[in-house]
Amino acid sequence: MDDSVVVELQLDRPVRSAVVVEARCHLGLPVVVDVPPILDDGTPFPTTHWLTCPLANIRIARLEADGGVKAADRDIADDPSLRASWEVSMARYQRERDLRLPDDWDGPRPSGGIAGSRHGVKCLHAQYGDTAAGNDNPIGTRVAESIEPLDCLVPCVATVDGVPARNRDWSEPR
Repeated sequence: MDDSVVVELQLDRPVRSAVVVEARCHLGLPVVVDVPPILDDGTPFPTTHWLTCPLANIRIARLEADGGVKAADRDIADDPSLRASWEVSMARYQRERDLRLPDDWDGPRPSGGIAGSRHGVKCLHAQYGDTAAGNDNPIGTRVAESIEPLDCLVPCVATVDGVPARNRDWSEPR
């Protein structure tokens, strides 16, 4: 099955750039895709590692609803070692994204670190996406410890009567 079709079905919307999968689940489906700093329509985009996995999105949404972003911000403020490590992650993310800008680009540029943040965590989904893409990120690692394994019993996207579709038999494993 074409990765761009799978990602569109996972996200329930069209993709806005080429789909390059950075991480896959145990069923072979995308978990995180790479997003260029400038989308196909010229829009600057700060998030390089976009989370597509419905299970991860559901579980992280619960963490955020339970105050996970504020808790992460508090931990960063209270722990100098954590703060230093997280700041290194933010600077790496911004540097790597900026290096991918076209040399001749003179339009608006994405800014900030992970998820475009200039201050604070902002989004646990983006922190986890960075970690799932293989990067060292202490907040993303904490999120991973809370939501993994991504242990679906059936794929979230499947071919139904020869057509790729969201799998009606998919649900969050308990």
